[in-house]
Amino acid sequence: MKNLFVLFHLCLFAGTLTAQPNILWAKTFGGSLDDVARAIQPTDDGGFILAGSSQSVDGDVSGNQGEYDCWVVKLSEDGIIEWQKPLGGSGYDVARSIIQTADGGYLMGGTTDSNDGDVSGNHGELDFWLVKLDQVGEIEWQKTLGGSSSDIITSIGQTSEGGYIVSGWSFSNDGDVSGHHGGVSGSSDIWVGKLSSTGLIEWQNSLGGSSDDNGHSIQQTSDGGYIVAGQTSSLDGDVVGFHGTLDCWIIKLNANGQIQWQRPLGGSGDDITYSIQQTSDGGYITAGFSRSGDGDVTRNINEGDQDFWVVKLSQRGAIQWKKSLGGSSWDEAIAIQQTSEGGYVVVGKTISSNKDVSVNNGYTDIWVVGLSNLGAVEWEKSLGGADDDEARTIKQLSNGGFIIAGITYTSADLYDCYVIKLSGF
Repeated sequence: MKNLFVLFHLCLFAGTLTAQPNILWAKTFGGSLDDVARAIQPTDDGGFILAGSSQSVDGDVSGNQGEYDCWVVKLSEDGIIEWQKPLGGSGYDVARSIIQTADGGYLMGGTTDSNDGDVSGNHGELDFWLVKLDQVGEIEWQKTLGGSSSDIITSIGQTSEGGYIVSGWSFSNDGDVSGHHGGVSGSSDIWVGKLSSTGLIEWQNSLGGSSDDNGHSIQQTSDGGYIVAGQTSSLDGDVVGFHGTLDCWIIKLNANGQIQWQRPLGGSGDDITYSIQQTSDGGYITAGFSRSGDGDVTRNINEGDQDFWVVKLSQRGAIQWKKSLGGSSWDEAIAIQQTSEGGYVVVGKTISSNKDVSVNNGYTDIWVVGLSNLGAVEWEKSLGGADDDEARTIKQLSNGGFIIAGITYTSADLYDCYVIKLSGF
């Protein structure tokens, strides 16, 4: 670890809405080149597992194998590195998701174009890449999935019977991928794969139409099926009800991966959702951004480039409430989670410094917002320094606090992994 506590790098706004969480610690991780955090999960021992990518061969990083490696880091409760593991080959390898598995190990989901080092079985261009690690980061198995074109993982989860669910998007229509809607047009489909505990495909489904469709988030639901969130620009195929240039797209699948219902959300502008979670009432909460001011979206498009957009859906996908959040500039939600209190916490990035955003510390800030169960703002915080700071994920901890992971811009015009631990109330 760089042993750099960056509390001086944060400006914590003490608003007047309700009690707010405090910063317990904030740390950067990496070396002298680009290091990016994309996923973090609390672990059973009270610590954290962090995943992203690294170009570095120094500092906190040892064992880099190529241009970009997946980078997995085990942190203690206090943010001390317990072990770290670059994974990949001589090409481009990026981790986008990580979970702790039921056996105490970890599953990393990423993207690779390597076919050496830790990677074998590449199908062509970028492949989905899954790596199962034991408790100390040693590889138990690895699996490349995809076809002859590019295939990109964004979200993974362990299923109730011990297997795994994988989602992302694919340009392929061969190899492990079938049913692609775009044919040879060069467009992408959302791809969902159900895997065994050892990474064997049990079923797969390509979802979309003749234009680009990308998946960003997947979760197993209480009925044994799955909820998928992403984006679509299609007017045909599986997509019914498209609004504009780019819509949020929510898809409910049954346990065998077949569509039960689907719902494009948005207006005549660009609308994307990055995160979805089933809520305690059996419905769903999703978050991303909107540039629309019509259709499903209520916002004044003359007051900002784009806003956080949070939508609460019923069990069947009907809109129960929706909320545009931000200021007069550019605001983008990346992740959302229902809290133990029944409300929601949403995190992303902002350039704004007015309206819902109380403070901007310089260019892009991490912006965290606490919402009531009906979407009212209860608290908000801007976190960052004079340069670029972005959040990629947030998780609530068992004690009610939060862990945030993302990136911060360094004085060398490069990125470090950035992890912030917040208290509960």
